[in-house]
Amino acid sequence: MNKTYASAEDAVADLADGITLLVGGFGLSGNPENLIRAVHDRGLKDLTLVSNNAGVDGKGLGVLLEARQVRRMVGSYVGENKEFERQFLAGELEVELCPQGTLAERLRAAGAGIAAFYTPTGVGTQRAEGRETRAFNGRDYLLEEALPGDVALVKAWKGDTHGNLVFRKTARNFNPLVARAGRLTIAEVEHLVPAGELDPDAIHLPGIYVQRILQGARYDKWIEQRTVRPRSAQEA
Repeated sequence: MNKTYASAEDAVADLADGITLLVGGFGLSGNPENLIRAVHDRGLKDLTLVSNNAGVDGKGLGVLLEARQVRRMVGSYVGENKEFERQFLAGELEVELCPQGTLAERLRAAGAGIAAFYTPTGVGTQRAEGRETRAFNGRDYLLEEALPGDVALVKAWKGDTHGNLVFRKTARNFNPLVARAGRLTIAEVEHLVPAGELDPDAIHLPGIYVQRILQGARYDKWIEQRTVRPRSAQEA
């Protein structure tokens, strides 16, 4: 039952080119930074990347884009990454933009074993082109398929050697969803504790969804956008 790996490099050592990689995080919050660096250093290529966003230039998932390791991106927001924009406009990157709630539900459905679902989001837009629609109670709905992945990379605040995870604040965003949707889920944590130390009622994700876990080496705590106000005359 001990699922601990010594390092992020060991945890991704057998991953192959061309896989679909689900990655947790929201902006730069809750990014599995150690695992992203390990995937980058391993030189994996032709990746299909599924994540809420693509990080920023040089940080988060941005490092994989800059290294040209990503062939296709499925996400809901990509506005902070200039390299993403450049590759997309140059036709070097396949992109599927998906409404954020729909993306979350597609991941949740994959984890629950649900093949597809209907949603009103996207009806009458480019999202609906070539997709099945159906009316329920006089309203049109769009059929969306579940979104499983070969490997999921997640980051939690605390975890135990059996893979049980506890997330902290904003990091409890897409991380639990991608963890459930991955066929192989690898988790990095800020604090790794022995099995039995976590309060069972405080566990956010049961270890049954996690196959590998490791202690993260460092976390940079990036600030994605810094907004400040001018000082008042009294403060000056």
